[in-house]
Amino acid sequence: MAKAMWNNVVIAESDETVMVEGNHYFPRGSVKAEYLSESAMTTVCPWKGTANYLSITVNGDTNDDAAWTYLEPKSAAENIRGHVAFWRGVTVAD
Repeated sequence: MAKAMWNNVVIAESDETVMVEGNHYFPRGSVKAEYLSESAMTTVCPWKGTANYLSITVNGDTNDDAAWTYLEPKSAAENIRGHVAFWRGVTVAD
């Protein structure tokens, strides 16, 4: 089971992640929404599409743009629709 942690708190946990380019993409339902807030940041991947970022807030500390999701992925990345991945100090272990 993969687990994403930041600031000593489990943010997501699932045994149904999708691995893409070395990143665990967690099903959105396995991510604790109370820790996430939408960000204005976006980036574009040539084969996945536009990534929308989320910030994580735990115990009053915020990790800006520490998660991302593809709301409308390109067809080659359809398998990560509805999934969230992490970076910027979020520890992911399986």
